[in-house]
Amino acid sequence: MTPRTIAILLSTGLALSLAGCGSGDAPSDAAATGSGSAAKTAITVNCKPPKTNAAQRATFEEDVIAFQKLHPDITISKAVDAFPCYEPRTFEAKLAGGQLETVFYVNFPNVRRLIESRQAADITPYLETVDVYDDFNESIEIFKKDGKVYGLPTDGYGMGLVYNKELFAKAGLDPAAPPKTWAEVREAAKRIAALGPGYVGFGEYSGGNTGGWHFTASLYARGGDVLTPDGKKAAFNSPEGRAVLENLKQMRWTDNSMGSRLYTEWAALMKAMAGGKMGMMLGAPDVLIALRNDFQAKFENYAVTAVPEAKALLNGGSGYMINPKATPEQIRAGLEWIEYEFLTPGKGQLDYARAKNAGLTVGQPYPDLFRPETESAKAVAELRATHANIDQSQFALWLEGSKNIPPKAEPGPYAQEIYAILDTPMSAVLTRRDADVGQLLADAEAKVNALLARKG
Repeated sequence: MTPRTIAILLSTGLALSLAGCGSGDAPSDAAATGSGSAAKTAITVNCKPPKTNAAQRATFEEDVIAFQKLHPDITISKAVDAFPCYEPRTFEAKLAGGQLETVFYVNFPNVRRLIESRQAADITPYLETVDVYDDFNESIEIFKKDGKVYGLPTDGYGMGLVYNKELFAKAGLDPAAPPKTWAEVREAAKRIAALGPGYVGFGEYSGGNTGGWHFTASLYARGGDVLTPDGKKAAFNSPEGRAVLENLKQMRWTDNSMGSRLYTEWAALMKAMAGGKMGMMLGAPDVLIALRNDFQAKFENYAVTAVPEAKALLNGGSGYMINPKATPEQIRAGLEWIEYEFLTPGKGQLDYARAKNAGLTVGQPYPDLFRPETESAKAVAELRATHANIDQSQFALWLEGSKNIPPKAEPGPYAQEIYAILDTPMSAVLTRRDADVGQLLADAEAKVNALLARKG
């Protein structure tokens, strides 16, 4: 905990629970604030913006103060910063040790397995706490099982092709006409790489589960599947799967347009893209905001277009769940926090007036959480339009090019474990000139089939 955060806590009465703020704390019963005072419900939360994102970190801290003023019976005793909010090794270790916060961030691929393993609380009896619950679009469905609800979505995305407009212009390419086919991607990447030492035409992930994640995005776009329709067998050892790997292999070794560095974690590729010498990468529209806010890139230099030749779009996102150890009072308090910080028009992440005044970007077409006919959706749209401070044309090609492409969910409850297996072929084609694509896919297929058999 930073001195700044401690000062904020002390100034607002939050320090009353600091005695239990060790890194291994699990949720505890509601705590009293002191002799003679009304009992307060203490919760812990995660995904506080990192110090490198000073503006959003400051607004988060403001929100903690404002939330507790609005709800004097609730204390946020600890807010854990994390960047990125989901990092597999840290998350899995805390999950295994039962040390996740009361309110914890979860990406869509992990939702189903957390529900099935009973590592998230059933929040169904407490949904009256959430005023906007009935306004959710289909994004809420991923958090449901057997008529019960286990979490709330707070963000969502469809994949696109992020590109550096400045590099396109420098390479003699038209920034207003980015690639629409993979052949055009290859050609553009070659021209950008030819600008000189250190320039990379196209960047891709190859480890830390991110390689398998992006393999899946490319596979879906080409019309392939990771799993069979019943979810019991691997389906990626296919013409579409081979096309994904062969394309990357050719770009890396024949075209020499991908550089020699491996990007084995989310932040590494983002940092390279923000550096100004990488031309393209697969990414959702929110990548543009992260490049600016978390990696200090020149926002105006970037745009996002539709995934080339896409037949389906990997549709992912994130939300929050509640620790199953939480008391009923903590569940209600946690839901109050989630709604305040992420789901209330004019508050938290949807406080666009404040975001604009803080120099943050406003006008991007997400999060998209509510059905368009609902009052919540209308309020968010009006606030977003009123306070927009970005050139919305940076997202226009993605919006137009993606609107008729069907979304496709991540591959089942064991997506992260499957992604880890698929990291290997992604890494191999980018590190070995003689990589055998067919053998790599066959080996990965056998491992995924064994995984699915074990899981039953």
